[in-house]
Amino acid sequence: MRAIARLLFFACLALPLASRAQVADGGSLARAARSQVGVTLHYDPAYARIAYPGGDVPSERGVCSDVVVRAFRVGAKLDLQQRLHEDMRANFAKYPSLWGLRKPDANIDHRRVPNLRRYFERQGKSLPVSARAADYRAGDIVSWTLPNGLAHIGVVSTRRSAADPARPLVVHNIGAGAQEEDVLFAWTQTGHYRWFGTGAAR
Repeated sequence: MRAIARLLFFACLALPLASRAQVADGGSLARAARSQVGVTLHYDPAYARIAYPGGDVPSERGVCSDVVVRAFRVGAKLDLQQRLHEDMRANFAKYPSLWGLRKPDANIDHRRVPNLRRYFERQGKSLPVSARAADYRAGDIVSWTLPNGLAHIGVVSTRRSAADPARPLVVHNIGAGAQEEDVLFAWTQTGHYRWFGTGAAR
C-alpha cells in the first residue's frame, strides 16, 4: 500500500503545473465571493475606465456583477472581463443590444448582468431555474429580475439559511456592498448557471 501511495504521489508531482492548478470547483467560487463581504462596502454603478485585461473598480465599491467577476478571478483563476470581451468581439450580434453600442466596451460589458447571462449560456453553463433548494450548489450563479425591473446576479454560498437549513445563502451586492443573505428565492429567477461540472463550451 505504501508503494502504491508513493507512486501516486510522484505521479501527481509529474503533472504539468496547469493540470495540478485545475482544482478549483464551486466551493472555490463560493469562498471567493464570501471573501468580498466586509471589503466591498458600497454599491456604485458609475461607468469607469479600467485596465484590460484584469481591470476592476476599487474593491470597496462595485455592483452585483462585480461580485461574480471578482469571485471568478480568485476562485476559478478566470478573467470574465477578458473572456467575455473576446467572445463579444467575435460574436457581437449574439449579445443583448440594450445600450445602443455598436462595438464591445471592455470597461463595462462584463459588469452588465444580461451580458454575463449570455456568456454563461454560450459556454454551455445553463441549468434549469428551480424552486427546489437542493438543485443549487455552492458556486452556482443565479440571476433575477428585481421588483423594479432591474437585473440582478449573485453567487450561491456554502452556508445555509437559519430559517431553512436546506436553502443556501447567496453572496450579492444589491445596495449595501457585498452581503451573504437568504435571498435565493426572494425574487423572480431568470437564470441558473454552474461553471464546474456542466457541458462543454460552445
